[in-house]
Amino acid sequence: MAVKQKPMQEYQATERVDKSLRIHGSIARDLGIAIVTGHYPPGHVLSSEVDFAQKNNISRTAYREAIRILAAKGLVESKPKTGTRITDPSRWHMLDPDVLAWTFEGEPTQSFIDDLFELRMVIEPAAAELAARRRNGQQLAQMGHALEEMARHGLATAAGQAADQSFHSTLLSATRNASLISLASSIGAAVRWTTIYKQRKRKLPRDPVPDHRVLFDAIADADPAAARAAMVRLIELALEDIGLSP
Repeated sequence: MAVKQKPMQEYQATERVDKSLRIHGSIARDLGIAIVTGHYPPGHVLSSEVDFAQKNNISRTAYREAIRILAAKGLVESKPKTGTRITDPSRWHMLDPDVLAWTFEGEPTQSFIDDLFELRMVIEPAAAELAARRRNGQQLAQMGHALEEMARHGLATAAGQAADQSFHSTLLSATRNASLISLASSIGAAVRWTTIYKQRKRKLPRDPVPDHRVLFDAIADADPAAARAAMVRLIELALEDIGLSP
């Protein structure tokens, strides 16, 4: 049976839509990095839609969509007559995975790193304790597989970092707490980018997989106190790897 082909104009339209999506995402990323790294300070007014589009030879629609992305993350606000202005950092959605990624594209301040690890220390030990009480067999299997992938690929690779994220996101899922589970993408991004940050100037000073295995064993043994202690130690060692005191 012959496969009915789409009309050529439909393919062309799809290609134009895909290209537009890529363009506005790229614009949002470039502007986002410039904002969170301080190139555009709070209060700075961005170029108008018309000026930016003409200068960069893009459509006004692509720029408009990029600004909507940034506004949704709290980085800018647009008002009639006053234009698009960079907001105060207190309004930024710092745990948004994209904002975290953009921040680490530059050189994050020590206070930012401190705040991120302090947040992890507040959330993840309690999550580990709950996971030890509430995990099921499937979640243990997923965490065990993630451990195997981390050991196989190493955390210097994208595959190993993805496995590390999977380990931590599955742990949050095992808490069966909807509010904690909603933080999975943010915590996963924080874990990934701090892991990459640790290796920005040198190789990892130690293999963190055994410490993850201690945490996994405590959760598998349904030992909440041991799971909390193992997670605390895991975060403390990560801080030491960066060169900051726990």
